[in-house]
Amino acid sequence: ISARLSADVSILQQAGTNASQGASVLQVADGGLARIADVLQRLAALTAQSLSGVPSDTERGFINAEYTQLLAEIDGIVASTTFNGQTLLNGTALGANSQLDFLVGTAATDLISVDFAADLGAADFLAATLTVITGVDTSANAVIALGEVNAAIDTISAARANTGAFISRFEFRGQQIATSIENIEAANSTIQDVDIAAEQSRLVANQVLVQAAVSALTQANQIPQTLLRVLQ
Repeated sequence: ISARLSADVSILQQAGTNASQGASVLQVADGGLARIADVLQRLAALTAQSLSGVPSDTERGFINAEYTQLLAEIDGIVASTTFNGQTLLNGTALGANSQLDFLVGTAATDLISVDFAADLGAADFLAATLTVITGVDTSANAVIALGEVNAAIDTISAARANTGAFISRFEFRGQQIATSIENIEAANSTIQDVDIAAEQSRLVANQVLVQAAVSALTQANQIPQTLLRVLQ
């Protein structure tokens, strides 16, 4: 029983590390999503600026230059958001490897599985953002672009909500693992460790017996000398 409990503690300690790493992976993904959300907010502002009646089409072309560069930056953020060489936001690049499993218990089935293409909406996210290709060089195009940008913002918001939900789950599982380790170690200690009070009492009793034996032996050794004095 003690050996099994010790093994469970070792596995749970690694499971706690796994839970922490799972949260870290998702925090990296959320960081990338947050930066993309910032870019989309800027795109929305540029679209609104182009829809104003003040700029001419020439000036809308200047606005469109920044708009186009920010679209390219979204692609850059998607490509560069990685953890240990694993891309997190590009559902197409992830392919069949889009799901990561994190062992967070003592059994092989104690898993938290995160599918970055499905659970975080990464595949839909790419489809939504990469179709935001309508420029804002004209007022008519800006009307179309505004709807596309708003759709992309909704997709990013959903992905960040799911990411935050998984992070919260990993954090609570980590706390539960820590509690389990503490309780299992306490139970194992009851099996392995000595009962100090009982052992101390046993030691005192044995010391009394030894002292009594020594005293009896001492008295026995004195008997011959007593007999000799009687004969004298």
